[in-house]
Amino acid sequence: MGAWGYYNFDNDTAADFAEDFKAEPSAGVLEQALAAVQEADGEYLDADVASEGLAAAEIVAAILGKPARNFPNDLLGVVPGLNLSHVEPLRKPAQEAVRTILGPESELREFWEDSDEFENWEGLQRQLLKRLDKPGA
Repeated sequence: MGAWGYYNFDNDTAADFAEDFKAEPSAGVLEQALAAVQEADGEYLDADVASEGLAAAEIVAAILGKPARNFPNDLLGVVPGLNLSHVEPLRKPAQEAVRTILGPESELREFWEDSDEFENWEGLQRQLLKRLDKPGA
């Protein structure tokens, strides 16, 4: 049985992405996951692509100094080693990815809409968007 919960690392796809990121912690890995979400561009967005995109956005927020309360402890050790100047340009793509995942063409959103936890999941994504805002924005 796979992992499944409304937090962004509470599924097998995001957990696998986190493990891959730990093995190769770079802005390029994050950029690739965020770009994959945007490549759907109006087409139906696969849940696995969306899960990786949310995990990448969470990592971007953590590097920018705003990790989620439930951010995986094993990833927290990797975050300080990353160059903020390489990650800052990913703030806007991360926000765009989260907005796309919240949109009507998202399989992941559809999964959550059909559950009792939709409001929790959606609220978590709105909090992620706020954490990705620039200070003073």
